[in-house]
Amino acid sequence: MSKKKEDALVVFEGRNIRRTWFNEEWWFVAVDIVQALTDSKDPKGYLKDMRRRDEGFSQGWGQIATPLSIDTLGGKQNLNCVSTKGAFRLIQSIPSKKAEPFKLWLAQVGHERIQEIENPELGQDRIKEYYELKGYPKEWVDKRLRGIAIRQELTDEWKDRDIKTEKEFAILTNEISKATFGKTIGEYKKFKQLQKKNQNLRDHMTDFELIFTMLGEKTTTEITKERNSKGFKECKYSANEGGQAANEARESVEKRLGKPIISKENYLPKQKEKKKLNTKK
Repeated sequence: MSKKKEDALVVFEGRNIRRTWFNEEWWFVAVDIVQALTDSKDPKGYLKDMRRRDEGFSQGWGQIATPLSIDTLGGKQNLNCVSTKGAFRLIQSIPSKKAEPFKLWLAQVGHERIQEIENPELGQDRIKEYYELKGYPKEWVDKRLRGIAIRQELTDEWKDRDIKTEKEFAILTNEISKATFGKTIGEYKKFKQLQKKNQNLRDHMTDFELIFTMLGEKTTTEITKERNSKGFKECKYSANEGGQAANEARESVEKRLGKPIISKENYLPKQKEKKKLNTKK
């Protein structure tokens, strides 16, 4: 099996669940999930029965599932696929003992989210624990959390100024990044050798890179407020100005340090470590 095809499979409960990249996220073949959690000999029929039993699930099926091109033994076929959110909704409708652990987990996640709405500090604590468990230094985690808060402030400001679509948010974010570092988000991810589409660039930034990312976004927020920028065109101009201010500060620091701030350093496992792990297996 080719590397490309291996990447299109997810092992789940000992079964292979096919997936494909669509709309900037993974989508999973619905019947594969059903088969993995039910051992049904006719997963397509089982899925139809589920839709008959669960009226809400059936009525929302058009929003939950999307036919996408998937590699099969008979060639490419359009199969109903679901996003991660859709997969969770699908699992909720499966009356199987195998699905019960996932339902309990979803209930726990829902409970935690409600707690976080009532007490936002709990959400920050969970994020901090997540990064620390992955081996990130405490000082880096503190900066990353501060960066999340600054980013949220900026996006809230954009929303209030008639920025609505994901595409517009992405363009404005790229405008700041290009002005600050001379690279769009995609170019920066390629520079750091981040190959997976769902890898977050900021999770692979150094301290300095995080700091200047925060500076660009915070400056953009303040310029947007001061100029009362409205609509995409005006917000884009303010984003460029905010990035330029961060760029000037970055170049000043680089001149004094005698080295660039932009780094290929990332938090991906080193190749030697990967080889050791593969040898142990």
